[in-house]
Amino acid sequence: MQPFSLTLKGFRGIRDGLGRDVLTLDFERLADGAELVAIAGANGRGKTTVMDNMHPYLTMPSRAAVAGPGGFSYYDHVCLPENEKNLIWAHGGRSYRSQVVIRLNGRRKTEAFLFVLADDGVWKPVTLDDGTVADGKVDTYTRCVEAICGSADTFFTSVFSAQGKRQLSAYRNAEIKTLLADLLGQEEIRALGQKASETARLLKAGLAAIRQERAALDAEAQRIDAEQRRLDGAQARVAQRLADRQAIQAAQESARTRHAQLMAECEQSRGVEARRGQLQDECQAVIQAGTQAIDILKSQDRGEVQRLERLEQRVAQRLAQECNRRKVLQSQRRQCLAVLAGGQAVRHAECRLPMAERVLSLRSAQVGAWRQQVQRLTQCQAAKRMVQQKLSGIEREAGQAALKAEELARRFGLTGEVPCAGTHLQGQCQLLGDARDAKALIPSAQVTIQRLGGEKVATQQELDALCGQHEGLAGAPQALARAEHRAERARARASRFALLAAQAGEMARARTTLAGIEQELIELPAAQGPHTAAGQQRVETPEESAERQQIHAARQAIAVQHEQQARHYRSTLDRLKQALATLPAPYDGQRLIDAQTAMEQAAQSVVIAEQAYLAAVRDAESLGALVLQATALAGRRAEVANRIAKVETEQGNWKLFAKCMSNDGLIALAIDDAGPALAGLANDLLLACYGPRFTVSLQTLVETGKGEQKEGFDILVHDGESGESKSVGLMSGGERVWVNECLIRAVALYLAQHTGRCYGALFSDEADGPLDPERKRMFMAMKREVLRLGGYQREFFVSQTPELTAMADAVIDMDLHKEEHEIPTGA
Repeated sequence: MQPFSLTLKGFRGIRDGLGRDVLTLDFERLADGAELVAIAGANGRGKTTVMDNMHPYLTMPSRAAVAGPGGFSYYDHVCLPENEKNLIWAHGGRSYRSQVVIRLNGRRKTEAFLFVLADDGVWKPVTLDDGTVADGKVDTYTRCVEAICGSADTFFTSVFSAQGKRQLSAYRNAEIKTLLADLLGQEEIRALGQKASETARLLKAGLAAIRQERAALDAEAQRIDAEQRRLDGAQARVAQRLADRQAIQAAQESARTRHAQLMAECEQSRGVEARRGQLQDECQAVIQAGTQAIDILKSQDRGEVQRLERLEQRVAQRLAQECNRRKVLQSQRRQCLAVLAGGQAVRHAECRLPMAERVLSLRSAQVGAWRQQVQRLTQCQAAKRMVQQKLSGIEREAGQAALKAEELARRFGLTGEVPCAGTHLQGQCQLLGDARDAKALIPSAQVTIQRLGGEKVATQQELDALCGQHEGLAGAPQALARAEHRAERARARASRFALLAAQAGEMARARTTLAGIEQELIELPAAQGPHTAAGQQRVETPEESAERQQIHAARQAIAVQHEQQARHYRSTLDRLKQALATLPAPYDGQRLIDAQTAMEQAAQSVVIAEQAYLAAVRDAESLGALVLQATALAGRRAEVANRIAKVETEQGNWKLFAKCMSNDGLIALAIDDAGPALAGLANDLLLACYGPRFTVSLQTLVETGKGEQKEGFDILVHDGESGESKSVGLMSGGERVWVNECLIRAVALYLAQHTGRCYGALFSDEADGPLDPERKRMFMAMKREVLRLGGYQREFFVSQTPELTAMADAVIDMDLHKEEHEIPTGA
């Protein structure tokens, strides 16, 4: 596989590193026949993004979280609504074009197309030998790419060294054997092993079904055996049930004869019983009619009683209403009298209210005048405090001026005491100069003292005047308090008189209301309540008395009718009882009932005996059928046992065959055969590039903790300097990278030399990081040796070491693409 050109649109790595949405690289032009092609540039320029897309597989191996499907998604690495990857590549002498479209607008969707360049120069969809056509679906695209270039695991293990790639020493036994089996072209053997495993699985499922069938046959045999034990002695039970049935049938005939005799006696007594029943029915009818008539009279009497109770309630309610009305009127009369009782105080208040209001007005005016005096006192106090503060400031300033004048006089007095006075040095003496300066300042200091003295006298006069004014106003707060107290008393007195005067209208309304109440009390009847029966009568209206008399008359008529009806129905019932007494004694029907019960029990016993006899016959027949079933079932069980033995034998054979065709069978033997060749290629690379110190060998059998051998995989490295051998996983980071890269390239060489699966280019992304400078140069020599031994055209690699980049035949500088993008913007 050899990449020719690559176009990436919308990839985040390109946009973040180069600031552009589309990048196109023509590898034929940029490589120009070079063997080692370096992809260079500063960190974050998108080198790994370019390297990860220089192959046709649908993954970016440096970004994949885990190997296999589901470990990578393009959607996390693109940013436009529609993103695209176009790769033109060659393999096996034919040119192909991979077009992958990743859409983010709305529903996420990925389409992958694979075209092949036909002989007429037209791109056509790839069609495989089995009819699979690259139709844009991801699954068909993946099948087409793997059919052309092989599996992705083999490609990324041997040819493509991605950044952060897992080393061979980290592979598990099953993973490394699967990889080596693919390298050795053991797909057909693995397919046969998988088919054998599937056949063994199907046989196991079929064997489970046959065993279930045998379990069902065993359960059926147990059931038949239990039924045979239950039906043992069925023929003897048939004879016993037959004799029991005959005896019960004879008892049934005897019961029928006794019942027929009693039926004849019952027919003879039916006439007497009919007359008895007729008379009893008449008695019941008379009793029912009398009961209904008496119930009607009782209902009428209850209605009259309820009517009398309602009358009593109306009379009592009327009397209670009159009594309540009288109480209400008397209460209202007392309220009106209570209101009228204060009439003298109201009239006095009406006379005194105008004078009280005038006194209140005068008192309020006095309060206002005294408040003005208190306000003037407050202002006088504030002015007095300000003048006192001003006087204190003048005194402090005068003291300071006096001190300054004394200081100047003292300094001027030094002119007679200075030794240099009158000599040629007096012009240079500092003390004498200071004394002369003090002489010039003394007049201004005296003027300041005189000015401050005049200000103090004027301020003291102003303070004396304010003190006299304050003494004149000192009694204003007490006078204001007395005036406010007298005004409050006048206000309370005026308010009390006003409230009393306002009650004059209420008293007029009370007089009117009292006159109406007196008139209504006169019109009410005398206050008499309901009386007891001890010689007194109730106070009733004529209508109420008439209604009471009607109720008493109706109840007396109902009592008379009740007595007449009772005598009539009692005489009729006595006559019917006498007729019943003349009839003979009734027939004893219990004997007929007992005979009927005995006959029914006998018939039921016959049915039970017949059922027991039939059940015994069925048991005998079932016993014969069970014998036949047991014979047939024994044959089926033997046949099923033979089938199970045959299937178990076949299952063991297929399991053995699957084991032989698995990674631990022929594939392991093939790996054992290929192990020396792979180790030899790796050792040749180590010897050619790094010297004879390290040699490797591949181990397919590993030793357990018990000292036993088991199937496994390990890379054993022999150190020629120390003479020790150890697993590659125990080596240092740089040594492990060194050995791992030789093994990977040995795998690629083995593919090219022994399986015919040769790729035109190799890929390596920052694999030299842990190596020291000397090993980095050897690493480049190893790359050229691999190209020579494997017949590869070139290798694309990414390295952050400038010396290694300089050793390449051609350099693809990503920084230039950044500059190409920025130049038009600056222009």
